Amino acid sequence: MAKTLIGVIMNVLIVEDCKVMQLMIKRALNISDLEIGKIYLAENGMDGMDLIKENDIELLILDMNMPVMNGMQMLEILRSNSETEGVPVLVVSTESNEKRVESMMKLGDNFVHKPFTPEQLITGLHSLGLKQKSY
Repeated sequence: MAKTLIGVIMNVLIVEDCKVMQLMIKRALNISDLEIGKIYLAENGMDGMDLIKENDIELLILDMNMPVMNGMQMLEILRSNSETEGVPVLVVSTESNEKRVESMMKLGDNFVHKPFTPEQLITGLHSLGLKQKSY
């Protein structure tokens, strides 16, 4: 499902209801070797969907357990829409139920358990086949 974005500076959407976790993810992106453009933030899936409709998003980092619209609901909508079905998604969650994690993995492209280190997040992003900076 993941697509490789070659020569593209990626706009990233972080959908996460915890401000501290948003900041940690943003910092990890900034120290990564990925071609990162704008970073958008949303606190739930509904706000995330609005941002996806209004902006060119090439990468989604998505929490599962959020108010209003959870990550699974958002993923189901994204994957059923031809315009967003190919957006690479890294799921970040504290979820430990194997069946729920398996369901998330069917719709997302990779999964990283919280808490994580910046290196673990970056490794999860690399597994999506994303374009790295050329030095």
